[in-house]
Amino acid sequence: MATLRRALVSTVPRILSSSRTSAVASPSLHRPALGSFLRFYSSNESNQSVDIDLSNEESKRRLFNRLLYRSKQRGFLELDLVLGKWVEDHIHSMDESGIRSLVHVLDLENPDLWKWLTCQGQPPEAVKKKPVFMALREKVVSNLDNHAAPETRATPGQPWVRGWDDFKKGRDGPITGNQ
Repeated sequence: MATLRRALVSTVPRILSSSRTSAVASPSLHRPALGSFLRFYSSNESNQSVDIDLSNEESKRRLFNRLLYRSKQRGFLELDLVLGKWVEDHIHSMDESGIRSLVHVLDLENPDLWKWLTCQGQPPEAVKKKPVFMALREKVVSNLDNHAAPETRATPGQPWVRGWDDFKKGRDGPITGNQ
């Protein structure tokens, strides 16, 4: 979803600006080349360009607000809370490479990111190398260690939610399901 959003954000202004200049000359619809979308589906980091302009206060403020919004409004409540608070606390102390790392983390899909942050699964090496991901994971793990009993958490590598399709065995259990 995040990659589609980035693709649309980068190509829609180009389409609109080209249609303004060529609306009189050509009534046909401008269709961007396929190559403009390929960089969003490639795992090669050199193809992905993030426009980070920290030269003046206004562009820095806009960038920080955009990243803060993306971290707090993901649509996955747990990530909205954890990621939003962490970004709010750390974004002003980040340099350009830290912001690039943050953008990479924000581009990850919600279920995968949550699994990796809570140690339910192993993240890929490309994600493990990101300093923002590692700092965020340390924060989540320390919060889990401080505020959740070990017996209430899933063992590493196992899914967090259990019991939705399990059958309760025993005298007091229902015949089927978890009613």
